[in-house]
Amino acid sequence: MTDQTDSGPGVAATRSVAHDTAYRSTPEALAEVRAEVRKITEAMTSVIEGKPDVVRTAITVLLAEGHLLIEDVPGVGKTMLAKSLAKSIDCTVRRIQFTPDLLPSDITGVSVFNQDLRDFEFRPGAIFANVVVGDEINRASPKTQSALLESMEEGQVTVDGQTYELHKPFIVMATQNPIEMEGTYPLPEAQRDRFMARISMGYPAPSAEVAILDTHGGASPLATMRPVTDGATIARLIDIVRDVYASPAIRQYAVDISTATRSSSDLRLGASPRATLHLLRASRAVAAIEGRDHVLPDDVQGIVMPVLAHRLILSGEAQLARRSAQDVLGEILRRVPVAPFNR
Repeated sequence: MTDQTDSGPGVAATRSVAHDTAYRSTPEALAEVRAEVRKITEAMTSVIEGKPDVVRTAITVLLAEGHLLIEDVPGVGKTMLAKSLAKSIDCTVRRIQFTPDLLPSDITGVSVFNQDLRDFEFRPGAIFANVVVGDEINRASPKTQSALLESMEEGQVTVDGQTYELHKPFIVMATQNPIEMEGTYPLPEAQRDRFMARISMGYPAPSAEVAILDTHGGASPLATMRPVTDGATIARLIDIVRDVYASPAIRQYAVDISTATRSSSDLRLGASPRATLHLLRASRAVAAIEGRDHVLPDDVQGIVMPVLAHRLILSGEAQLARRSAQDVLGEILRRVPVAPFNR
């Protein structure tokens, strides 16, 4: 695809030619995305009461080939959200309970000596699955947390000099308690940056909490939950999302937002180039879920908080003023101009 200008008939012609030769973001394909997302949403909301926004963000991250960090206090449904998304898809699922004594080899796998073959053989760890649910990730040591770095970024694991490819699709959904809780370790910046988005569950509304008592008072609804799609279908949807068009103006807008975080006096650490890439990929997923084959500025603005906020580190002055990363990012969004957009 060749982009030469941001406006005028040339853009429409260039984009039309590009999409005539592409096959993935056709109206039929986008209709399939919406239909599958609707099925997954209905399955998850039968378990997760009163949280449509977090359910939508989790599905967005899945289709954008990202990883999701779910951070909140105990008992608000973090693990339930991750497990409900995993159970809605007929694919391989592994759960890792992160504890202080968990070893990196428990995650990646280990080579053991086979007496019969008189040679070492590789025994895969828990990371070898389509959906990996990491429960309370910040209760493991930083050394163990770092075992996820290669797999989350490159979709592979290297053990004893041998590289093993991970299954596709592949998503890590990790839960963590706030770092003020006892027995927790803060996630290293490199680890946090590999999560495409972070969401917080929050306490449910009273009406939703009453519904939780009705649905969860006896057997867990997860026990009766059945898959509504499969891994092959999710892989196909990911290909469709990857082909959603983002104009030069949209790409520049994403870069301008990230650049503004790097120059803000309220931030000691701004968004990385990886964060900008994640923002664009998530925006493509938002557009596809809406049934569009192109990204709008609203798509970027709608997903920017969960994608960028957890990567930002406040300056000392901003912390003393009791400002949050969301506050600073909100000001940046109001300040960064939105370029004129043409399909």
